[in-house]
Amino acid sequence: MTDFLTDLEIASAASKKHITDIGNLVGIPEESLILYGNDKAKLNYDFIDGCKDNSDGKLILVTAISPTPAGEGKTTTSVGLVDGLCHIDKKAMICLREPSLGPCFGMKGGAAGGGYAQVVPMTDINLHFTGDFHAIGAAHNLISAVIDNHIHWENSLNIDPRRITWKRVVDMNDRSLRDITCGLGGTANGIPRQSGFDITVASEIMAVFCLASDLKDLEERVSNITIGYSRDLEPVTVKQLNVHGAVTALLRDAFQPNLVQTLENNPAFMHGGPFANIAHGCNSVVATKTALKLADYVVTEAGFGADLGAEKFFDIKCRKAGLAPDGVVLVATTKALKMHGGVSKDDLKPENVEAIVEGCKNLEQHIRNISQFGVPVVVGINAYATDTEKEHQTIIDFCKNLNVECKISSHWSDGGKGAADLAQHVVDMVDSRQSEFRPLYNDEMSLWDKTRHIARNIYGAEDIIADKKVRQQFEDLNKNGYGNYPICMAKTQYSFSTDPLLMGAPKGHDVPIREVRLCSGAEFIVVICGAIMTMPGLPRKPASENIGVDKDKNIEGLF
Repeated sequence: MTDFLTDLEIASAASKKHITDIGNLVGIPEESLILYGNDKAKLNYDFIDGCKDNSDGKLILVTAISPTPAGEGKTTTSVGLVDGLCHIDKKAMICLREPSLGPCFGMKGGAAGGGYAQVVPMTDINLHFTGDFHAIGAAHNLISAVIDNHIHWENSLNIDPRRITWKRVVDMNDRSLRDITCGLGGTANGIPRQSGFDITVASEIMAVFCLASDLKDLEERVSNITIGYSRDLEPVTVKQLNVHGAVTALLRDAFQPNLVQTLENNPAFMHGGPFANIAHGCNSVVATKTALKLADYVVTEAGFGADLGAEKFFDIKCRKAGLAPDGVVLVATTKALKMHGGVSKDDLKPENVEAIVEGCKNLEQHIRNISQFGVPVVVGINAYATDTEKEHQTIIDFCKNLNVECKISSHWSDGGKGAADLAQHVVDMVDSRQSEFRPLYNDEMSLWDKTRHIARNIYGAEDIIADKKVRQQFEDLNKNGYGNYPICMAKTQYSFSTDPLLMGAPKGHDVPIREVRLCSGAEFIVVICGAIMTMPGLPRKPASENIGVDKDKNIEGLF
């Protein structure tokens, strides 16, 4: 059996160019970059403002079928695609999210691509990078500290400690922090109250950070965040606490997009990182819009499967930012399709055409979902060395029956050259101007109807269900002027349903709604479904057990 190099080994052997040379590829002069060593930099505000009048390139979204433990390789395919576009001599770049430390040390691992389709420096990106997440966490927790301090000193806003909705955050999977009691230890230590922690990527500060168009918009959105309610049931905002300026100050430097490179020395923006199963799952608007002014083709990705990531990319990010995507690449693997076809993770290597046919029901639903947005789609098969020609042909034929092209891409093993065929098809597809992008629902629908529309038309559900308290929350939000907000569904990424074990393409299920959260800064409503957690836990054997520093002071064990 052939031994393959690990992602870390491949990344460590990368022949990186100086980051100023990478910037030059898309017209970014050296003086417009704030260097973090030789291989990463931030883009300064003067340059961002100066290129706003440039014409826009084509925007290509990479999404995927419902994720499985077998893997789909959405980020890997995104990187492979941009390398493929550059391989066929197109001016292209990629916009990705920054990884969260929680998954890095948990079960998922890093998020810088894989094989010969990665962004580098891989270890820096997956760990502290340029400190953006630390800044977002500090900004969020500053608000938390000011809330408790305000209550401690006279509480002139009459904040009800029982109705504070603003938790604290930490960028780590720590289930012990989900529910806490703070303010214990007597009068000098504040007012005792129940609270909790979310993971940083679920923070509304992260959502605001990634949806704001500029620094002024960022401050306005921060000002509008609702942190809880007074004893008179009036909403209390960050602006009323007079901390919006300080929060913006903490975020000023972080808000500038980060420039890195692929293994093939092509430019990449990595900026922001909201999760797609508990937030909107897209990189920052400022990074995406800037990239569109610099390149002819911009590749971006949205987290998890298309039912979560793509839907939120279309209905939240594109709606709020005025973006109109030109095409979609829907990623699948033979192994993931086999799992959706009922095969266990341990039995995925042997050829199994029957399981692939059954698993393609999941693929088909994602294709039909994307078609509702009016954007042309191509299926990209992220090829494994163990795939067979018969398996590939089965998927190609299945897609052909749906009038959808399917391209096999070997970027994991062959880099940009292996994605050239996929890249050429994407160029042909988006240059034909076939996109007629439209959101799934209009702003005027009620919040309940928007949620039900998503559940029925994207998840294949019969209906949504909720208790009287949750239904009242929907009604109150409509009455209080938030009815025009889009919906941000928080649910398991592993299934169209809220049951992570229900794979394939289930139909006729109900989607139970447990909680509704107002995000008045991000301007969307989070609808929490089933048992999804906004603070994940670590698995029995976390990835952190394999990470360390070797005798040469190099980080090892990241994947």
